[in-house]
Amino acid sequence: MLVVDVEDDAGGTLQLTFFKPFGHEERLRPGTRVVCSGQIGDWRGTLQLTHPDYAVLGSQGATSGQWLLGGLVPVYTATKGLSPIVHGDCLDLVFHSLPPIPDPLPVSVREEHGLPGLREAYHLVHRPATQEDQRRGRWRLKFQEAFVVQARLAQARRSTDAVPAVPRPVRTGGLVQGLREQLPFELTTGQRAVLEEITGDLARPVPMHRLLQGEVGSGKTVLALLAMLAVVDAGGQAALLAPTEVLAAQHHRSITALLGPLAEGGLLGGADGGTRVALLTGGQSAADRRSNLLLAASGEAGIVVGTHALIQEHVSFAELGLVVVDEQHRFGVEQRDALRAKAGSASPHVLVMTATPIPRTVAMTVYGDMAISTLRELPAGRAPISSFVVEGQREGWVRRTWRRVAEEVEGGGQVYVVCPRIGEPDDPDLPSAHDDGPGLPIPPDPQEAPPPAAAEDGFDPLELPLGPVDGPAGERGRQQLHGVHQVARSLRSLVATRDLVLGELHGRMTAEEKEAVMRAFGAGEIDVLVSTTVIEVGVDVPRATMMVVLDADRFGISQLHQLRGRVGRGGKPGLCLLVTQGEGVDPGAVQRLGHVAATTDGFELARLDLETRREGDVLGASQSGGRSGLRFLRLARDETLIVAAHDAAWATVEHDPDLERHPELEAELRRIDATSAAFLERG
Repeated sequence: MLVVDVEDDAGGTLQLTFFKPFGHEERLRPGTRVVCSGQIGDWRGTLQLTHPDYAVLGSQGATSGQWLLGGLVPVYTATKGLSPIVHGDCLDLVFHSLPPIPDPLPVSVREEHGLPGLREAYHLVHRPATQEDQRRGRWRLKFQEAFVVQARLAQARRSTDAVPAVPRPVRTGGLVQGLREQLPFELTTGQRAVLEEITGDLARPVPMHRLLQGEVGSGKTVLALLAMLAVVDAGGQAALLAPTEVLAAQHHRSITALLGPLAEGGLLGGADGGTRVALLTGGQSAADRRSNLLLAASGEAGIVVGTHALIQEHVSFAELGLVVVDEQHRFGVEQRDALRAKAGSASPHVLVMTATPIPRTVAMTVYGDMAISTLRELPAGRAPISSFVVEGQREGWVRRTWRRVAEEVEGGGQVYVVCPRIGEPDDPDLPSAHDDGPGLPIPPDPQEAPPPAAAEDGFDPLELPLGPVDGPAGERGRQQLHGVHQVARSLRSLVATRDLVLGELHGRMTAEEKEAVMRAFGAGEIDVLVSTTVIEVGVDVPRATMMVVLDADRFGISQLHQLRGRVGRGGKPGLCLLVTQGEGVDPGAVQRLGHVAATTDGFELARLDLETRREGDVLGASQSGGRSGLRFLRLARDETLIVAAHDAAWATVEHDPDLERHPELEAELRRIDATSAAFLERG
């Protein structure tokens, strides 16, 4: 065993302890200057490092740790088997042998923005003399990252614009005018302004590439319908791509209802000059599918609504002029491209909609090749939504939640109960007193008699609140998420809710089953709909006034905002209760729920969401199966830099479309792999 005393310039002492002293005795002589790194421990009141990483400084022929002699010392993410000092020595070797580095930033851009060259930037980051050096180097690397992304988007936009589109100007006296005359409401000022932007794009020979974003319930769908009718008036067809069968059916019903006789072109009682609306989903019967395929292929259906079934090979259109993508984040690039390819030689106009407001930096970084329209104004008649967090461990609060559900139904409203999973039909409702199985946040009420079924079984399935259980992998203390089947059975047994009419909705049901449930709920035949997040977007039931989200701490900010947008759509105020799991909930998740409950401003929530999520999630890497590729850029903090990089990159591509004068930038763009390019090309 070797123990070495070291002393710093201030007189502080520390012991280095080696249980295998071989080789260290010769290097650690009295008077030697060293730098040490390791985990500091305390042995009988003496601070010590056991088997530390160290470097001997200033000795003749020393090659290790010389980079520690001046300036700041960078700290790197730990790498197994590689000590920090060896890590630094490796970088010294790299810098010593580094050949000239191609710089993708044009000289003119670097000079205009006062940026160092790429090699200098690397040196400033890894070997900074001051904090200002480090900041200057990182700023340069961030700028390059933003610049390359923007250049890629600029090239994508030029490539798209190179294939002309058929102009579709609005025709006087056509379907657009007919619908506007029979709408039961007036368009808001914001809707009229956005409609002018869209129709202006449609009238040009350059394909429209527009993102329409707006609050939940701001009226995006009616604008999309007017855009589709403008294309039909001009002799084309429009396809509306929806992410789920429930939403596709909802769109088909609402569009048909709004159009009335205008959607019965060629039928007895239909309006002169009307059209047809076809629906294509994977769950349709063979006869319905054949009929709708014929309507689309013949051009008789001016509007075709569907899910992924629209992009299958045997689906064809007579003249596809407009593609509308609802909730675009649910689709991959290949799916959108496959639908656009059905337009033939001309490029279709594209309108992308999202009810998840997008912060400016995300819009510029991800959707920089698209024009953006924003709806902030809610139509008249939309009632406010109040939201509250219900902590699962507070039995009185949870008990009151289910009584409040019954009161809402008694007052003429309908209720959604949202669960994070489907579960299995035979999942246990609740554990017995001697069980550690999953429970529901439906604690017993001392004033309520147990349900008859429970009394007959000698066991109350609503006996315990939710608590820690063994997870799927046997991990102790993991929370069990609530399932639709489990919650629906328990609510049918609970005294407060057992007399209500309950329905279930989830993704494993057939299209006919889902359609039947939604029709019954829309007709008021179901009081409480227990569902997964399939009702997250587009579902419109005016009598739905309350929502209970179970395990709300497991949902993201934007998703919760989307979900609660399903209530308060019929003029009556909406209520959303966000029920957390029991004990052990992440405090950060509870804080996130507090933000959701505190505001209904989707743009403010989008900003908060961006601050709490990784850039890879924001950029949608999950759609393409890859990483975002952003290493330095932080969309929540670097708005000034992103704006500057956007302007510089688009100007560069505009003046040199093929980048012949910028071979380094062209080579950098070619190095973007197919996966990264896919999620950047959002259009």
